[in-house]
Amino acid sequence: MNKSAGVDPGLAVLLEKAPGEILDYGFVMDCLRGYKNPRVKLNYLLKAGALIRVKKGIYIFGKKVARHPYSSEVLANMIYGPSYVSLEWACQYYRLIPERVMTVTSVSTKRSKQFQTPIGLFTYDHLPIEIFSVGVTLVKFSDTQHARMATKEKALTDLLVLRRGGFSSRKHFEETLFEDLRIEEEDIMSLDLIQLNEIYQARPHSAIKYLIDYRKS
Repeated sequence: MNKSAGVDPGLAVLLEKAPGEILDYGFVMDCLRGYKNPRVKLNYLLKAGALIRVKKGIYIFGKKVARHPYSSEVLANMIYGPSYVSLEWACQYYRLIPERVMTVTSVSTKRSKQFQTPIGLFTYDHLPIEIFSVGVTLVKFSDTQHARMATKEKALTDLLVLRRGGFSSRKHFEETLFEDLRIEEEDIMSLDLIQLNEIYQARPHSAIKYLIDYRKS
């Protein structure tokens, strides 16, 4: 890629050296170090739409020059951490809930926060550090993109605990599960009972207890 091909030389370097679609400030500055003022060049690429600033220090290639889709999950990990993708977004990923989710939802040990970005809203709910890592895995979205994400079991329990709170009875729990969230019974029966118990031991909660009881029935 060069000027004769109609590609900005600075952008050409980024496209050639970038291992993926998501770039951080240090990498961009290193690639543009040949310019007298790399920050001026970065601002030019941003104004031209060749790069999009997702958050200060985090960039993706613009639609017209992107080589592959970026991972919203990887971005979520980078925007605010430590965190992992969970709740509605992860439940949608595992096809537990039927609704299309537009907000990328995560859990963090830090205080709850949200970030409105040029590519959408990213939200983070607080979870105590002692139960943060139980039921979290590394998911591969491409050869160069991996993100921390809740397992199917953790995503659902996070959703029930953080969004719905306590349950007064099993009937109340089942109404929420099957009528409100519209989760299929076969999906509940596919949950790993050992992992559900590990999550419950880390954080005893009525929602998780009822979920385990239903899974055992």
